[in-house]
Amino acid sequence: MAETILDINDLNVRFDADDGAVHAVKNLSLKVAKGETLAIVGESGSGKSQTMMAVMGLLAANGRVTGSARYRGQELVGLPVKQLNDIRGAKITMIFQEPMTSLDPLYTIGDQLAEPIRYHRKISKAKARERALELLKLVHIPDPERRLKSYPHEMSGGQRQRVMIAMALANDPELLIADEPTTALDVTIQAQILNLLKELKERIGLGIVFISHDLGIVKRFADRVAVMRRGEVVETGTVEQIFSSPQHDYTRMLLAAEPTGRKSPVELDAPRLIEGRNVSITFKLGGGFLAGKPMELKAVDNVSLTLREGQTIGVVGESGSGKSTLGRLLLRLIDGEGRVIFIGKDISTSDRQAMRPLRRQMQLVFQDPYGSLSPRMTAGQIITEGLLVHEPHLTTAERDRRAVEALKEVGLDPATRNRYPHEFSGGQRQRLAIARAIILKPQLVVLDEPTSALDRSVQKQIVDLLRDLQARHKLAYLFISHDLAVVRALSDYIMVMKSGRVVEEGSTDEIFDRPREDYTRELMAAALGQ
Repeated sequence: MAETILDINDLNVRFDADDGAVHAVKNLSLKVAKGETLAIVGESGSGKSQTMMAVMGLLAANGRVTGSARYRGQELVGLPVKQLNDIRGAKITMIFQEPMTSLDPLYTIGDQLAEPIRYHRKISKAKARERALELLKLVHIPDPERRLKSYPHEMSGGQRQRVMIAMALANDPELLIADEPTTALDVTIQAQILNLLKELKERIGLGIVFISHDLGIVKRFADRVAVMRRGEVVETGTVEQIFSSPQHDYTRMLLAAEPTGRKSPVELDAPRLIEGRNVSITFKLGGGFLAGKPMELKAVDNVSLTLREGQTIGVVGESGSGKSTLGRLLLRLIDGEGRVIFIGKDISTSDRQAMRPLRRQMQLVFQDPYGSLSPRMTAGQIITEGLLVHEPHLTTAERDRRAVEALKEVGLDPATRNRYPHEFSGGQRQRLAIARAIILKPQLVVLDEPTSALDRSVQKQIVDLLRDLQARHKLAYLFISHDLAVVRALSDYIMVMKSGRVVEEGSTDEIFDRPREDYTRELMAAALGQ
């Protein structure tokens, strides 16, 4: 048998909250062997991430941990920070679920990659830069030389996640903790990253703890699986055992969860809500007095669309294809070329003041919930903030009542409205973001990867919720996603983007069943491979 590199015994994690202690992990015991991939699965809030945060000594200030976690016999629980730092980033590394909050916005990608390399290897800046460039190539970042000089905000969500993976691999660790490492990635890049991790596991005997809600990926990638529910491990076994003969009812429920159903197309004469006519935007990258002429990136290139009342247009494509930028162009959050018409009014040149009355009618749910939620505000304050602007006449009690309703709609306990964002799981934070949008009862919602952080069972609930809200209020959705199963369940029209352009569009059935373009067929093949 392979030697054990991580041995967790009777681990407990508690958080002190205003409304009482939260027991996040209960009496958990797990082992990870050299060269093994252990997947930890379960719904949002089951304790998957907090287990590994406790092992790494990275719990929030109000977190308390007891029990044991040993790396090659050395106890990590209670280990002084200085000694932990000799292990973290060198022997054990972690890829976090939300890359934007893990990358420093003030430093270039090259500097951030070089920092852990120089700390642990004691090498020159030039050698660290060489290693950083090698790592960007390893994780398939396009134009890696230029990207070394880029800042996090200049990269797409998927590209930022690949940078995090490169950083984690920088010092050839023995154990990699991957917390939803492919959440922000499109299906083709997911396959590349998983193949890369598999190759590293086989080549250097890398042990991997793979935290995920995507059971399709787990089935292809893991050796053993631990199923968690409400802080406890309810079942463990090999991949074959868990997927072919699950013993626990909860495991069977997870395996059966998948967004289902199809959305009926809207009537052809349904009112036009928003139109984009030949919209484009070009970003200038780099350049300056010493850097020379800046490069130009055509992020959105001559795209047109018409979104009708009650319709959902799904926008799919790889990271960096321009999906999210298109959504922001239509909402007039960034300036571009072309025309944008909202409810019959040309808003292409409307300034901030003119747009303000329209903002409640057009809402955005961001891809990264943690980065879009203020850490200094409670959940209740966050979701009612828009009411202070758009319905200032409401009393405190009325706002609180609306908050309770919105939380119930997205499947969160209203009693949690006095908690802060760091006290919620990634999936719960995304539901908070959705509640913040729907509380204003908008007509148009741009959903930028709204289910990417959610486990399959919650995805199914959110898809059903979004369809129900759409039917009741005739909402229009621009649904941006790389998760084609969710796109198929929610959309009645799909646009496929690549390098800023729409390469194919049509009804959901046409795109999934009869794709015309090779690129679309590649996307579908990668999705079906999961």
